[in-house]
Amino acid sequence: MGGLLKSVSGVRWAELRDATGAPAGGIPSLLSRIAYGDEDAARIAIDELGDAICALGFVVSEATAPTVPFLVELAGTPHVAYKAELLALLGSICQTDQWHSAATAARNGKRDTSYHQQPGWEAAARTAVFAGRSVIEGVASSVHPEEAASARRLLQMMDHIPPFPEL
Repeated sequence: MGGLLKSVSGVRWAELRDATGAPAGGIPSLLSRIAYGDEDAARIAIDELGDAICALGFVVSEATAPTVPFLVELAGTPHVAYKAELLALLGSICQTDQWHSAATAARNGKRDTSYHQQPGWEAAARTAVFAGRSVIEGVASSVHPEEAASARRLLQMMDHIPPFPEL
């Protein structure tokens, strides 16, 4: 995949599941379409990737955290289109707390839960977004107003997001 996304092949995508429960093996090609496709292909790939790693805008999976560094890389790359959309996807991932909320409700209701890994997926995904802060700060000073505004919104969100509850 060239210099951009060069470490994407180091992830064992076939062993991961996306947010729809399907194998995550298609994620590398979506990332590639965002990086190297024309604007229409990139836009469609971002939508498809959003469905795969943050379904409905609030459900992450085990494939989400490994994907985030590549989203950050793409957002920080000058020639990549639709940075605002990439940053919005990172914001959705960062805000996600569906699994933590469900686990907390189940614990408080003293119900047995069959999902123990999912809150870890959320925490890992949020940590991955936070790890990309310096790149996001760079985009916040972009000469492109839409990109800069999206990056500033994400940074503000990151500054105000509460920690996950202890489970």
